[in-house]
Formats: sequence, C-alpha cells, structure tokens
Amino acid sequence: MRIAALAAAAFATLALAMPATALTVEAKMSTEFQKKLDSDLGAREAKTLSDALTRKIDNAFTSAGVKADHVVVTIEDAKPNRPTFQQISDKPGLDGLRSFSIGGARISGIAYDAAGNEIGRFEHKWYETDIANAVATGTWSDARTSFDRFARRFAEQLS
Repeated sequence: MRIAALAAAAFATLALAMPATALTVEAKMSTEFQKKLDSDLGAREAKTLSDALTRKIDNAFTSAGVKADHVVVTIEDAKPNRPTFQQISDKPGLDGLRSFSIGGARISGIAYDAAGNEIGRFEHKWYETDIANAVATGTWSDARTSFDRFARRFAEQLS
C-alpha cells in the first residue's frame, strides 16, 4: 500500500513538473541558401545547421518561459568558419585544419500560440568581423553564435 501511495505521489509531482504542451520548432532553409548548400557547402550541412538552431530555440524559449506552441525558423544564409566536407571534397587543396575564415548567419522566425495565432516575428543577422576570432573555431562556430543570439533575443521579445 505504501508503494502505491509513493508511486502515485511521484507521478503527480512529475505531471506537475511537465509543461502542458511541448514546443515544436520547425527549421527551414531559404531557397537561396538551399541553392548554396546544394552547389557549394553540401546538402548534409542542412541537418547540422537545422539541429543546432532547433536546440538553441528550444533552450532559449524554455528558459525564458515563452508561451509559444510552434516556432518556424528559416536560415536565410550562413557562412562556415572552416571548409565543409563537400568543399574539401570538391577542392582537395583546402585544409580543414589550416583553412579558416569569418562566418555567421542570417535567420528569421515566426512564433505561434496553441491556437495557431502568430505571437511574434524576429529577424537577426550576425557575421564575425575580425578574422583573429576565427582561428580556433569549428566549421559552424560563428553561425552557432548567431543562432544563440537570435534565439535569446527572440525569446526575450516574446517574454
């Protein structure tokens, strides 16, 4: 009997701690950026970027307590800091360790409530301007920084 009461109490606590609805984040690529992915950067980079942006949005909105149900974000443009796998494959002279540049991203987003009503829009772009900051970075470091800033500022706008 004690186990049943303890289990019921634990379940009730867990149910209260869970949000009523989970945030759904849909990441898209603009037509122009999709062309850039297909022709130069490599199609596999789309998943890497969309996963990173989705995580940033989910974390920022959850931390800020934003009452959004669905968010649609579009990567309008992104520049890598290091050559992508496709670029290295296409141009063997590129060195993934020594070749680097400044990167960043341009993103837009729309948030909707549970009824499907738009509750906010936000656009953001940030590209690194100093090559000295790009030396010890990964392929998409500056794009991820732009995603983080976008997500936090979008969440702040909606809070």
